[in-house]
Amino acid sequence: MSTTDTTPRVWHRLLRQPLFVTGASILAVIIAAALAAPLLTSFGPNEIDLAHLEAPPGNGHLLGTDALGRDVFSRLLHGGRISVLVGIAAVLLQVIIGVSVGAAAGYFGGRIDTVLMRFTEIVMCFPFYAIAITLAALFGASVWNVILIIGILNWTGLARLVRAELLSLREREYVLAARAVGARPLRVIGTHLLRNAYGPILVNATLAVAGGILAEAALSFLGLGVAQPDPSWGNMLTAAQSMRVLSSEWWLWIPPGAAIVLMVLAINLVGEALATTLAPRGGALLRDLQPRRALSANPIPRLSNRKRVTP
Repeated sequence: MSTTDTTPRVWHRLLRQPLFVTGASILAVIIAAALAAPLLTSFGPNEIDLAHLEAPPGNGHLLGTDALGRDVFSRLLHGGRISVLVGIAAVLLQVIIGVSVGAAAGYFGGRIDTVLMRFTEIVMCFPFYAIAITLAALFGASVWNVILIIGILNWTGLARLVRAELLSLREREYVLAARAVGARPLRVIGTHLLRNAYGPILVNATLAVAGGILAEAALSFLGLGVAQPDPSWGNMLTAAQSMRVLSSEWWLWIPPGAAIVLMVLAINLVGEALATTLAPRGGALLRDLQPRRALSANPIPRLSNRKRVTP
């Protein structure tokens, strides 16, 4: 049975889960609105309206304007692009580093495992925000610096997960057979091991996107993430540092805050649904790939428990 034969079954199981349907729907709406931002707004994200500074919703501004007269709704939609980009790109970097380190440690074992895991534990001991703030202050606030900082500091959990999965898989018969016929380590890891451990990796990566968005929002809120004038949900929340804004200008901080909450909630719902579907027993797809036992054409009759009576 091929993987393509099992894909509809997995989608069918996912679509029957309310968590997945709800999370995927919210994600689809947010991403579609961010991509269609120029079509949904009549103002640019950095266009200034001097006649309406810190104006409440109205006068053509759906969510009002900020202190510089920029349309909050336009910046909210365009900021969603950057926040989602940071979350996804940072997770891709995490996956590359974490899977590489974890796969090498889990497959080779011995000294390689010891060195890589001690290095991983050292990185895990770093306080994330303290190191992230320091690096952002040193290298400057920009989108790509935030991606690099989040990706380089957050791969340790995935590395430990991949190592644990490979330690349990590397002694399986099909792995030993591949090694016996002379398959190279990279081929064994990529074809036989990671293919059977993709379920937990996918779940971890999905949930890490939410963590990346929250980390970007925190760094941008402190002025060390996405630099102005580029909008992101995090640097839009910078206005909430003023008590006057918190008390009387809700349109400056509630929309980006609500967008972050909805985005993270939707990703967590999708991740929970994927965990339910893929994670148990090494992944639902791979369970379906297991050949089913066919019924024998000539089944062996069961022996009767009755004692034979001799005439």
